[in-house]
Amino acid sequence: MKTLSYLIVLVLGVAGMLVSCGKFLEEHPQDSRDEETAYATLQELYQNGVLSLYNHIGGYADSQGLQGTGRGVYDLNTFTTDEAIMPTRGGDWYDGGFWQGLYLHRWGVNNDAIYDTWEYLYQVIILCNGSLEKINAYAALHPNDDVNAYIAEVRAFRAMFYYYTMDLFGRIPLVLSSGDRVGDVRQEERSEVFRFIVDELQAAAPLLSEEHSNLPGLYYGRITRPVVYFLLAKLALNAEIYSDDNWTDGNKPDGSQLYFEVEGQQLNAWETVKYYCGKITASGYILEPDYTQNFAVFNESSRENIFVIPMSKTLYTNQFIYLFRSRHYNHAKAYGLSGENGSSATIEVLKTFGYDTPEVDPRFEWCYFAGAVKDLDGNQIMLDDEVTPLVYEPWQVALDVSGKPYEKTAGARMKKYEVDKTGLKDGKLLDNDIVLFRYADVLLMQSEAQVRNGENGDAALNAVRSRAGASSRPATLANLLAERQMELAWEGWRRQDMIRFGIFTQAYSFRPQIENEESGFTTVFPIPEKVITMNQSLEQNIGYKVTVSY
Repeated sequence: MKTLSYLIVLVLGVAGMLVSCGKFLEEHPQDSRDEETAYATLQELYQNGVLSLYNHIGGYADSQGLQGTGRGVYDLNTFTTDEAIMPTRGGDWYDGGFWQGLYLHRWGVNNDAIYDTWEYLYQVIILCNGSLEKINAYAALHPNDDVNAYIAEVRAFRAMFYYYTMDLFGRIPLVLSSGDRVGDVRQEERSEVFRFIVDELQAAAPLLSEEHSNLPGLYYGRITRPVVYFLLAKLALNAEIYSDDNWTDGNKPDGSQLYFEVEGQQLNAWETVKYYCGKITASGYILEPDYTQNFAVFNESSRENIFVIPMSKTLYTNQFIYLFRSRHYNHAKAYGLSGENGSSATIEVLKTFGYDTPEVDPRFEWCYFAGAVKDLDGNQIMLDDEVTPLVYEPWQVALDVSGKPYEKTAGARMKKYEVDKTGLKDGKLLDNDIVLFRYADVLLMQSEAQVRNGENGDAALNAVRSRAGASSRPATLANLLAERQMELAWEGWRRQDMIRFGIFTQAYSFRPQIENEESGFTTVFPIPEKVITMNQSLEQNIGYKVTVSY
């Protein structure tokens, strides 16, 4: 059963914590909480100052949640890459050019989804600031109550949201008070925010539980020490990117010369990645022998998943729309669900997996629907005429397939998560926990760090490949980039990976470079112009033309 901390939050969370903060740093944000009763006891402080924050990990509306919904963090990290595409299908999926704009990197400074994502991330950061203030105020009145673990968890939670914000937007305001006014906010260099996040996570880690966060219990779905170790490894892996305050000048720092203070040692970026990956291994995570178990309807028992968004179609409002929006209408109907016939794999994905060749990677079958589609009983699914079989045509995918014979069938579709036949709300409410961090990524980070540090990373890479039944490969950077696409398909890492490997701004199928993109300016999104309008001291990221959507 999916109970304990998440159920407590949803039943007992205070109303004020569930209300949006509205516009970025409202001058006078309203708080409907009864301050005297919401934080009167240690238990109430724990529920309302710590657990309530986890309501914002998932979401049920556009641009809310780290995954599961549309037009937010996940879509900005996925549909801007060579991993996924949302073809225009006649009257479907044009949406004012939004999806084509993401894929073509033509999002401009007035993009509502980018603005709403910024708002969501800062909403949660400001809520964390408020929680820290309430916890510190409680501690001052109750010096005999130990609240250090609460403070550590909220600091780590806030640091994680700063990580996502800094990754997407580069130079951002570092807001550390719930009462900061718009005009008082100062924009920090990316390297400063990066170091702040690292420091916060390192300070929090020793005070956090070592429990596995994906397992039902008191720490289910919460920030624990292994989750922090994963974030620290990910930060160090991208240190060359995050330490670069001018990502358009063609120069970036060298990871072997970027040092971190780790347990009294001075380690370079790659050594730091290896250190934290080793700590996760020592925490008892392993590769599940069955890859698909990590994405099963009831995947809480996975020994590989490190951090998840707990899902329950009867307890929580978190939604998961990615399967829903990918499957053809008749495909979904055959499951007793609904579909929107949208998102598909790109040509680059097909080539990386070796689709349609004798050497196709085994994971293609686990991650994608392609060719003839059958229902859960093995029966061929038909089109509306009840005569023509439904056959997905992966190679026919394009940015616009309108008017083509394959308009409704072009593209391989998302399959990665097991079908929950009892899903509610057209299949968007289901019981598969959404996987955010898992151990296979830890091994791939370790291998990459070893290669970048001049060492041999074959063992970690091939542990991942062996589990999948794929043949061994040498750990080169090219092989690791391909492996990350195959192993982590649909998991939201592709944009970050492409940027780190220096290929995000290059042309690929149906996507030419836009003007001046060779400079690298699209590796971060623009600061939304609505935000800059509220605070004229904020500077737009280099390369973006104010008031122009191009």
